[in-house]
Amino acid sequence: MIFSSSLSLFQLLLVIRLVGFANPQFLFGLFAINFLFTSLFSEWPWKGKPKKDEPPAEKKPEENPYLLADPTVQVAHETLKYMRRGLNEVTARKTAEIIQKICEIPAIAITDTERVLSYLGAGCENHKPGDKILTATTKYVIATGKHKVANSTEELNCTKTDCDFPLSAGVIAPFKCGGEVIGTLKLYQTKDGQMPPNIVRLAIGLAQLLSMQVELAELDRQSQLATEAKLDALHAQINPHFLFNTLNTIVMYSRIDPDKSRQLLVHLSEFFRRTLKKSGHFITLKDELDCVRTYFALEKARFEERIQLVEDIDESLLEDMIPIFSLQPLVENAIKHGITPKDGNGCITVKAKKQGRELHLSVRDTGVGIPADKLEKVLQPGYGSGTGVGLSNVHLRLQSLYGEDGGLQIISSPNKGTVINLRIPLASDEIRTDNQSVAYGS
Repeated sequence: MIFSSSLSLFQLLLVIRLVGFANPQFLFGLFAINFLFTSLFSEWPWKGKPKKDEPPAEKKPEENPYLLADPTVQVAHETLKYMRRGLNEVTARKTAEIIQKICEIPAIAITDTERVLSYLGAGCENHKPGDKILTATTKYVIATGKHKVANSTEELNCTKTDCDFPLSAGVIAPFKCGGEVIGTLKLYQTKDGQMPPNIVRLAIGLAQLLSMQVELAELDRQSQLATEAKLDALHAQINPHFLFNTLNTIVMYSRIDPDKSRQLLVHLSEFFRRTLKKSGHFITLKDELDCVRTYFALEKARFEERIQLVEDIDESLLEDMIPIFSLQPLVENAIKHGITPKDGNGCITVKAKKQGRELHLSVRDTGVGIPADKLEKVLQPGYGSGTGVGLSNVHLRLQSLYGEDGGLQIISSPNKGTVINLRIPLASDEIRTDNQSVAYGS
């Protein structure tokens, strides 16, 4: 810095000498101004020299101010993923650990209505998970649904008398689900004196927040049960629908071609052997395509050269799981409502490809198409001829599994054909891209 200022002064003197002006006061003023501006813009001497070996200060991660302001909010945030699984020994222990870490409580317990689920802190050797509830105050809270503050060992009324660190006070607050008490949260202190009011408020607030999380878990469980029941009912619809149509074809052939009829019965038995052994609501894409081929063989016997099936399938997707009977009804609909009303032959193309993290399936036909005024109605249960459970059944099952936007998407042009699209979330991204086209019935 001194060197740079001296250099600037030498330059000033040289310039002044050249122009023939040598007033000492003027020279001193110029030097002072030069020194001041040099100091300001170079941040000297206002800043000390940085140390060479000093590491740069680490940037602290930003913390959520709402979590720092209220421990109940922080506890609710961290316990959500556990309490959403319901109230049991595992979730109770995780929750107790989080509360103890954040709130620094000497002892904490969580119970159901009969037993201790978790106990941490002072006296934990005498109150183990699975032990029956002993304190009269806890039994009172379970019976009344009201919180209780015990400001002395006598009020706690614990029957354990051999504790090394006896509990001197505590607050017990109820967990509730649907208005019924399902357990308790207990915060204890070991020093003599009344429970601090802020700890009492903390216990009540935590119990209410955790109760809400348990209720959400119960709502999730009930929703899942309802979805499974709905899927069972819809699945029960599709089997008689398919069986009814197939038996009609076999009966027709039993009169004109008994050998053909026996062959079709073999196809039908193979189809049901493959599908009825499946449990649950999902099947591999490979098995679903086998169902499609078996069904098509039955219909091919009836319509002969009028129908053709083409597959454009990414073979790496064959082991991915999809909802059972998600393609076969679409092929059935294409034959029944697209190809057969048409003069001449028709083709149905089944396509499967990966797009992003989804399996995209489509069934395209070259049939008569769907009029614009009927396009929005075809997915309504009971609409159209026959039993009316084909497209609407698949649509409702997909929506039950993947939400309102997860149903069928239909694009159709009159006299040109129809394409029905569906999207299935993929379980794995480790998928190759080998495509193969196979034609049947040519």
